[in-house]
Amino acid sequence: MAQHIARKRFGQHFLSDGGIIDAIVDGIAPQPGDAMVEIGPGLAALTQPLVERLGHLTVIELDRDLAARLRAHGQLEVIESDVLKVDFAALAARLAGPAHKPLRVVGNLPYNISTPILFHLLDFAHLIADQHFMLQKEVIDRMVARPATSDYSRLSVMLQWRYAMENFLFVPPESFEPPPRVDSAVVRMVPLAQPPAVDATRLGEIVQVAFSQRRKILRNTLGRWLEEHGFGGSFDVQRRAEEVPVAEYVALAQAVPP
Repeated sequence: MAQHIARKRFGQHFLSDGGIIDAIVDGIAPQPGDAMVEIGPGLAALTQPLVERLGHLTVIELDRDLAARLRAHGQLEVIESDVLKVDFAALAARLAGPAHKPLRVVGNLPYNISTPILFHLLDFAHLIADQHFMLQKEVIDRMVARPATSDYSRLSVMLQWRYAMENFLFVPPESFEPPPRVDSAVVRMVPLAQPPAVDATRLGEIVQVAFSQRRKILRNTLGRWLEEHGFGGSFDVQRRAEEVPVAEYVALAQAVPP
């Protein structure tokens, strides 16, 4: 079969380090019968050891040539699609089986659309048991960042509201073909069993306004937004966005009138 050339427009970098692959699969700990979905299987570096443990695996691949290769594997269900267009609720309902197992989602996410994928999956977190993703290390640094640090951002708040997260493996550029110009890492994301009840759209709007000018005091950004939305409660706007903990953003979203 002809060699597949990585396509720049898809952000393709194929994992090739056997030691790293083993460490990732061991960290995921797939069990036979798990309802698992892999995003962007590429040349099946992770796919093959995963399916050996699972018996069956559903994969989502946008690249038509790679999708055709993957279809030749008898234990794979191949969904040829942009992952941002996949309805994970329908997928979860179909894969749950008699045991009603929640989805387990894994993948080496394309660097160019990793954040949109994370936000897309946020809508389906209640149907998911866990997520393991290889991403650009600087993205994971922002995902797990604590308040009052330079990496704390909109992404930190929106994901930490809904998940417990752990950066559990560093992956150097030489682990890929072709090597990317950035370091990578693997993150474990476990949806919180009882996340705070809040309108995700309202929370997202508040956080986006707050971080729109992150170096400015919130009085000049979020303070004005709160006045416009009739908020009469107490919230310290003499801080920068990065100084406000996740729980305070959530409480604010719960308190602002609809």
